[in-house]
Amino acid sequence: MPTLPAALFLLALPLQTPAAPAPPPAPAPPAAMAAQPMPRDEKLPPSEAQAKAALEKSPRHGEYVDIKLPGGGTPIRTWIVYPERKDKAGVVILVHEIYGLSDWLRGVADQLAKEGFIAVAPDLISGLGPNGGGTDSAASRDDVVKLVRQLTPAMAISRLDAVRDYAVKLPSANGKSATIGFCGGGGQSFAYAAHQPALNAAVVYYGTAPEAAALAKVKAPVLGLYGGDDARVDATIPPAESEMKKLGKTYEPHIFEGAGHGFLRAQEDRNGANMKATREAWPRTVAFLTAHLK
Repeated sequence: MPTLPAALFLLALPLQTPAAPAPPPAPAPPAAMAAQPMPRDEKLPPSEAQAKAALEKSPRHGEYVDIKLPGGGTPIRTWIVYPERKDKAGVVILVHEIYGLSDWLRGVADQLAKEGFIAVAPDLISGLGPNGGGTDSAASRDDVVKLVRQLTPAMAISRLDAVRDYAVKLPSANGKSATIGFCGGGGQSFAYAAHQPALNAAVVYYGTAPEAAALAKVKAPVLGLYGGDDARVDATIPPAESEMKKLGKTYEPHIFEGAGHGFLRAQEDRNGANMKATREAWPRTVAFLTAHLK
């Protein structure tokens, strides 16, 4: 039994209470959840987040080929996807955005092949990267962007000419061709229609229109698809529309309200507006290409 001084000492000690349990972790904010890939609608091209998985499960035949430039130099590394059909098909040349020949662009090519076209996606920066490489040789996306910025309009045109010449001569091609481009590639798709009189159609996804003098040379019908929240690009639509109408040429622009620049790639963004734009734009794209390449 403790003595009286010891007992008084024990009573003076602070009471020890059990430690409170740690609070549960806070749930992830809605913004983090929105960044996750959505379930894939297989009637549409994949978004950037869905592209790799879509490519891995595709039943279609895709392959890389090296297309020679007439003047020599590094060949253009090109991804080609073939449709599963018994008759000959039209060729659709994809003009990449500032991110080069990405998995996303190859995923769009695969979707075009699913729709019945021979999809041809050149890496237009072939030879500009480290050790003469292209998109795959760049260490980061920022490095790809720097390489794409080195691509002059004349270089793009000459490379697209070489790719088109190769593609329309494929045994399974029907001799008709179109371009489809995205962002800066959309502008190049429009510009290429002003250069190549044998082109049968051009599709422009959120790309700027050429100047009036170039529009006078356009022979192919042009389909334009734009986000409503993309003032920089959309400012070029009314002058091009007016000039093409005056010249008696076909230019069919569609603006999707609430959608941003790059909506076909970033389908998960902008609270559903980009997906809505994709669902409206892609069927128009397929119908337009079908009408002009059959």
